[in-house]
Amino acid sequence: MANREDKKELIINKAIQLFAENGYYKTTTAMIANAAGVTQPYVFHFFQNKEELFKAVIERAFNQIYYTFMEVEAPADRLSSEMGKSFMEIIKKYRYEVLMVMQAYTIADEGIRQHIRKLFLTIYEMLFLKFEKAGIPFPKEKASEFIGTGLLITVSEVLDLPEIFNMKDEECKKEY
Repeated sequence: MANREDKKELIINKAIQLFAENGYYKTTTAMIANAAGVTQPYVFHFFQNKEELFKAVIERAFNQIYYTFMEVEAPADRLSSEMGKSFMEIIKKYRYEVLMVMQAYTIADEGIRQHIRKLFLTIYEMLFLKFEKAGIPFPKEKASEFIGTGLLITVSEVLDLPEIFNMKDEECKKEY
């Protein structure tokens, strides 16, 4: 029989998939419990409520992006390019997590919105510091541009709409 932590991981993994597919409002804790093969009260054993479960799940998704970018080491002239490649790998490997990040900022619940705001700011600050340390000009602007491009790439991938991700030249395309 699976131990407690294994069950908690299973609940989180099933929640990631269901939140990504159905969104926050249409996903119930009963659906998550059913998918994980546990009772709904068992879900509440780990998470006080649906909001707390969602926060744990979205934090995992953001951490996947954060730590992937933190690990990228490259000279200044290749840093964005290498981070862009890493992001494309994240999209392929962690599709559900990326879908959740794409939806997260649309949730109106103030507790979740504050949490999402903090997570996006953490990624922005990490990117800014990484670009600044590398000596890239205008690191704040570069961090904003990088996030914006990542969101556009994600929309393009999720909707299978490559036509909306157009770059000015081939050099820009290499960045991502």
